[in-house]
Amino acid sequence: MHGTAALDPKPRPSQVLHISKLSAGYGPMRVIHDLDLIVSAGQRIGLVGLNGHGKSTLFYAIAGLTGWQRGSIKLNGKEVGRTRSQGPGRYTHQVVRSGLALIPQGDEIFHGLSVEEHLDSGAFTPQSWRERAQRKDRVLTIFPHLKKLLNLPVGRLSGGERRMVSIGRGLMTDASLFLVDEPSLGLAPKIGKAVIDALMAIDLGNSAMVIAEQNVALLEGRVDRVIGMHVGKLTGEASAALSLSHKGRA
Repeated sequence: MHGTAALDPKPRPSQVLHISKLSAGYGPMRVIHDLDLIVSAGQRIGLVGLNGHGKSTLFYAIAGLTGWQRGSIKLNGKEVGRTRSQGPGRYTHQVVRSGLALIPQGDEIFHGLSVEEHLDSGAFTPQSWRERAQRKDRVLTIFPHLKKLLNLPVGRLSGGERRMVSIGRGLMTDASLFLVDEPSLGLAPKIGKAVIDALMAIDLGNSAMVIAEQNVALLEGRVDRVIGMHVGKLTGEASAALSLSHKGRA
């Protein structure tokens, strides 16, 4: 599953993501509380915390998929946050075109499509569609196990294989920020580690990646920063000890 392939050689602003005073939630419930975060080009950031503490909601807020939100979200220097009060997803297509790839947790994939069709579905911008053959080769360098599965329906694959396909689909797009939500969730420890190993092997170039994980040990010492998240707030640099202390209070 190892391989190295640059995702985006084009110049990017040094700050790919700049979040300031972000609050977000669903209906009357606030999940994210006045959050600040900066992610620079070339960085790989780990976001760790237990379920229900806001990791996925933060990703959804960046993509404009929360029920409501306020605060500033700048992607490649362009404001994409806005104040949202008219339902989730209204401006998500604009955020994606600004350089976002959201790779959701679990099996949010098209089970009836073949692996190759599924990968092609990720190349939905004009440039990525024109370059889909080269991008597919790059994905298969990162996940060589998928080469022999290209013609199989995704629904027939194992959990680890489906996770590779889901991540590969996200890597097909023309993105500068990759948000990877719980890549090891529900996988056997050996398979989960292999998926993380593949993410670590990617040469980001001028792109950036944020990986949300519950298992801090999979990320510690392997990413540029590991940031803890607890009750909708970032808690600073995280460690295995910090993760265990939060678990004890949950």
